[in-house]
Amino acid sequence: MEQALIYMVPALGVLGLIVMAIKSSWVTKQESGDKTMVELAGYIADGAMAFLRAEWKVLGYFAVIAMILLGWSGMMVETSSPVIAVSFLIGAFFSAFAGYIGMRIATKANVRTTQAARTSLKQALKVSFTGGSVMGLGVAGLAVLGLGSLFILFYHLYVQSVGAGVNGVEMEKALEVLAGFSLGAESIALFARVGGGIYTKAADVGADLVGKVEAGIPEDDVRNPATIADNVGDNVGDVAGMGADLFGSYVATILATMVLGREIVSEDAFGGIAPILLPMILAGLGIVFSILGMAFVTIKDEKGDVQKALNMGNWSSIIFTGIASFFIVQYMLPETLSIRGYAFSNMDVFYAIILGLIVGTLMSIITEYYTAMGKRPVMSIIKQSATGHATNIIGGLSVGMESTVLPILVLAGGIYGAYEFAGLYGVAIAAAGMMATTAMQLAIDAFGPIADNAGGIAEMSQLPEEVRGRTDILDAVGNTTAATGKGFAIASAALTSLALFAAFVGIAGIDAIDIYKADVLAGLFVGGMIPFIFSSLAIAAVGRAAMDMVNEVRRQFREIPGIMEYKAKPEYDKCVEISTKASIREMIAPGAIALITPIIVGFIFGPEVLGGVLAGVTVSGVLMGMFQSNAGGAWDNAKKSFEKGVEINGEMYYKKSEPHKASVTGDTVGDPFKDTSGPSMNILIKLMSIVALVIAPHISEGNHGETMAEKVEVKKEIKYENGKKVVTEIKKVIK
Repeated sequence: MEQALIYMVPALGVLGLIVMAIKSSWVTKQESGDKTMVELAGYIADGAMAFLRAEWKVLGYFAVIAMILLGWSGMMVETSSPVIAVSFLIGAFFSAFAGYIGMRIATKANVRTTQAARTSLKQALKVSFTGGSVMGLGVAGLAVLGLGSLFILFYHLYVQSVGAGVNGVEMEKALEVLAGFSLGAESIALFARVGGGIYTKAADVGADLVGKVEAGIPEDDVRNPATIADNVGDNVGDVAGMGADLFGSYVATILATMVLGREIVSEDAFGGIAPILLPMILAGLGIVFSILGMAFVTIKDEKGDVQKALNMGNWSSIIFTGIASFFIVQYMLPETLSIRGYAFSNMDVFYAIILGLIVGTLMSIITEYYTAMGKRPVMSIIKQSATGHATNIIGGLSVGMESTVLPILVLAGGIYGAYEFAGLYGVAIAAAGMMATTAMQLAIDAFGPIADNAGGIAEMSQLPEEVRGRTDILDAVGNTTAATGKGFAIASAALTSLALFAAFVGIAGIDAIDIYKADVLAGLFVGGMIPFIFSSLAIAAVGRAAMDMVNEVRRQFREIPGIMEYKAKPEYDKCVEISTKASIREMIAPGAIALITPIIVGFIFGPEVLGGVLAGVTVSGVLMGMFQSNAGGAWDNAKKSFEKGVEINGEMYYKKSEPHKASVTGDTVGDPFKDTSGPSMNILIKLMSIVALVIAPHISEGNHGETMAEKVEVKKEIKYENGKKVVTEIKKVIK
């Protein structure tokens, strides 16, 4: 029974990859349009691949150096192994490959979505969403396959081969080596997200400032030299970057739950590893339920509600996962369990999973409210655009700050409730439940940039207005789904980081983080500062690269006669080259901060001060991520609202009006917020926690024995007698 369940995990990953291949084949077989459309799509695909090759070259050097250091450090302590270097390399490769899969299908699906939009909105949605689902299933399938296969290998290698117990130092070693997989995934994700974000926003800002504001030509106009780089950026930032991002989140969430699950003494039918296996099983079945949910994403006709169709698919996959988790928990877990003295039942674990799903859903709903067209927050920015650029900026900043209140309250309530249900394991399994439908979440998210590219190709190809009208409908919904996806990602990152933090505390041998100590309090402040300097570096990088882009576009308008009359073709490759070089150059410093800070603090000041830094960076990073992503999303949809016309004080305003120009400025400011620094916050806080977890055995203040140490504390224990819940106090508990 134990063997069958363990091998079920990678098998479900393979299932996801098989369905992904089928969907990818279907997309590829769709019509790609006329010669002009194919040519433009070719420019975008070539630019995206050029960026990935340049990025992978730099990351290859980083991966080799990191692998050598990890291999050397793995020999220093009993609870690690040089094999962690191999685990790291596999995680890095899978993360990069997940982004590559998404980017390849996106650059195929974009032009096919444009062609489908020539026939109907329903077919355009089908092509674009199927392209997004390839991305989602690829990421989830690779994560479950990689993590499940490596766990089987390390479990047999370090635990079963020596006849060791589940709760001993041998399992700790297996999971420590497995943490290398997560470290590799998150490291690549950070560079992919930051590098891709700098690329896409440098091109976008440059294209907007010169094209729309100065030259007065439409967005994605073929005459704009930066428009190809802009469309390339949608793929390398919002697709490849987001794919690597959620791959890392997915893996880190499962790993954190597994590490905490090792501390639970479980009398189950699976050799005591049920609490460790549970998050992997949830993730694997989440792929199945995401596939089922994808079938619900369809509309009947031109008047169909695209947002409603996407919500239907999302909610159905969440409901399926919630129902299935009841039977999974009842089947796998014993009636009573405990972690660090906190006793709970298997039903409490189920309640924590449901709470995680509810938190994820609420975060998406709240984010949608603050960023969607027609809602109060976006309408307030539109109204403030009537009095100029400055008031538009003020309005957007206000909306972004306000948008942190409800999500933080939901998140805080979720953390408190999950802990009440099942202690620290409850917090971790709530995050695992939230991330179970990652395949569906990412399919919805990747749909957005595909639709955006489709609209760009329609504009550049000068297709009929009705085609652009259909792609604009998809694009507007895509802006909202992108924002909700980022809200979902930051919520999962907060829960995951808390679980990783708890795992770090256990392995580092410390009992608590005492902020009354001056050095710990100092660490807390330093941690709170890191998201600000990280954001500063990322936003400044976009600004510098955008200046180069603006100068290049102006040069081409000035020096190449006939561009504005469609008589000469712009030098698109020059703009692609500017974005590529800038993103590769500028991504190093922010990435180094996330990787090096925990190492320096941990080895110089010890695990407790490092714990203070992690607490500071988590709280500050979550707030910064929400604020920036939501402000940018609201600014973007405020600008897009003018394309259909908006009423301000009884008067209608459209594109090229003064309020519209103010909204373009707001959108330009919001671009690096929502696509560079904002979404990078969730990777920052997770990566720092994972680095801390990996170095924890090296800076540990405690000794690890064959079994977990015991402490005497007064705790409450839950027992069930004749079906009734009985609460008693116990003194001897397992740490």
